[in-house]
Amino acid sequence: MSKKTAFSGLFLLAVCAAFVFRVVRLDIRPMHHDEANQAVKFGGLLERGEYTYDPVEHHGPTLYYSSLPFAWVSTGNSFAALDERTLRFVPALFGVGIILLLLLFKDGFSRSAIVVSGIFVAVSPLMVFYSRFYIQETLLVFFLLGVIAASWRYHVSRSWGWAAATGVFIGLMYATKETCNISFGALFMGLLLARIFTREPINGKPPIGHALVFFGSAFVVAFLLFSSFFQNPRGIVDSILSFQNYLGKAGEAGFHSYPWPYYLKMLTFSRYGTGPIWSEVFIPVLAIVGCVAAFHPRRPKGSSSLFMRFIFFFALLATAVYSLIPYKTPWNMLPFFIGIILLAGNGAAFLLDRSKNLAAWILILLVLCTGIFHLGYQSHSANFKFQADSRNPYVYAHTSSDFLNLVRRVEDVSRFHPDQKDMLIKVITHPDEAWPLPWYLRGFTRVGYWQEAAMAGVVEDVPVVISSIDITEEMQTKLMETHQGEFFGLRPEVLLAVHIRKDLWEIFLENRR
Repeated sequence: MSKKTAFSGLFLLAVCAAFVFRVVRLDIRPMHHDEANQAVKFGGLLERGEYTYDPVEHHGPTLYYSSLPFAWVSTGNSFAALDERTLRFVPALFGVGIILLLLLFKDGFSRSAIVVSGIFVAVSPLMVFYSRFYIQETLLVFFLLGVIAASWRYHVSRSWGWAAATGVFIGLMYATKETCNISFGALFMGLLLARIFTREPINGKPPIGHALVFFGSAFVVAFLLFSSFFQNPRGIVDSILSFQNYLGKAGEAGFHSYPWPYYLKMLTFSRYGTGPIWSEVFIPVLAIVGCVAAFHPRRPKGSSSLFMRFIFFFALLATAVYSLIPYKTPWNMLPFFIGIILLAGNGAAFLLDRSKNLAAWILILLVLCTGIFHLGYQSHSANFKFQADSRNPYVYAHTSSDFLNLVRRVEDVSRFHPDQKDMLIKVITHPDEAWPLPWYLRGFTRVGYWQEAAMAGVVEDVPVVISSIDITEEMQTKLMETHQGEFFGLRPEVLLAVHIRKDLWEIFLENRR
C-alpha cells in the first residue's frame, strides 16, 4: 500500500468517525439554556425573516443564517415544528468540516500530521461534545481554521482567490462571536513571531490589490451579516460597540469566574463525585512534542518551519489569554484547543518520522492507537452515557433530564383541556430559571413570563402555572385550593414547581388509568 493510499484511507476514516460521533442521536440530551436562547432567537428569523443583532446577548448572526436552509428542508417556516436534531445538525456539520479544512495545510504540515490531527478532532470528547451543541463555538473554530488554511494557501500561491477566501473567513469569524478578537490577536502575533524565528524564504510582500481584496471581502461579509442583508445597517456599528460589553463581562465574571489553570486542569484530569475520570492529557503531551518539532532542525518531510512555528505561537498565545481571562466556560476552550490539537498532530508525525527502526515505529503507532481509542471511548461516554450528567466536566450548568418530565406533564394535561395548544400557561420565575422553557413550550400559543407573582395577575383560574422554588410558597398560598403541585429538576440543585388546576388534574389522572 502506498503512503498516499494510506493517507487517503485514514483521513476518510477520520471524517466518517467524526460524522458518526456528531450526528447520531442528536436529541438524546435536553437543550441547554444557552442552546434554547439561540434557538428562540433563530425562530424570529425563520418565521418572520427578522434578525437584529443584539450587542448585549446572543452573539453574531452566522449560526442563525447557517441554520436557515436546514430548517427550510426540515419544517419549512414553522418554528414550532422544529426539533433539536435539525438545529444541532448545523454545528455538527461544521465540526466535520474542521477536519476537511486540514487538507489545505499541505506543504505546511506533513501528511502524517494532517491525518493524526484529523483523527484527534474526530474523537476528542471536547470537540465532539460541543459540535453537538447549538451554540457559536464550533462555527468559530471552523472559520478560524479557515483563516489559517486560506492564508497559508495564499502564502504558497499568492493568488487573488486565496486572498479573498482569507478575508471571507475573517469576516465570518467576526460575525460569529465577539471573542474572535482574541484569536485575531493570537493569529497576528503568532505570524509576527514565526517570521522573526524563521529564516524560511517569504514570497515577497502581498500586492496592494490583494490586500484590498482581503480587507474588502472581510468587510462585505461582516456588513451583510450584521446588517441583516441591508435591513439593519446599524448592526455593523453595534458589532463594534459590543466589545465594551464583552470586555466588562470578561473582567466581572461572577458565577463564571475561575482561576487561570481551570482549562488546563479540565483537559488533563477531571473527576466529579463518584463519576469516572476524564482526561485528554494525551493530546497536550503530544502537543509538547509538537512544540519541540516546530523548532527542530530536521522537520518532517513535506512540512514548513514557518507554518509549524506559526501554529506553535498561535496556540501558546491563545491558550495563555483564554486562561488568564477570569470569565471561563468549557466551550471557550475550543479556539485554543484546536491549536493544541494541531501541535499534537505535528508531534505524533515527528515521533513517527524520527523512529530509527521498525520496532520503534510500531511501538509509537501502538501508543497512538491506544490514546486515540481512549479518547474515542470517552467521547462515547460523554455524549451517549453522561450526556446530561453533572459528573461530565463538559456538562456545565446543564438542563436536567428530569426537566423533560415537566415538559411531558404540561403536554399531557393540555390534551384534556378544551383549548389544548391554546391553553393558558403562566411562568413566574427569575430570568435565569425561565430557560429553556421558551424552547420547549414553543408549540403553545398562550405562554406568558413574569419575574414576580404580583405582576402575573390572577392565577387561580389559570390551567398551568410554573414557578421558581422561592416563589412557590407564595404561589401555594394562592393556589392551595385550586391547583395540584409537582416539582421537577431544572438544573443541579434548581427545581421548578408546576401547578395544575385540579379539575384538569383529575381528568388527566382518570384518563391515565
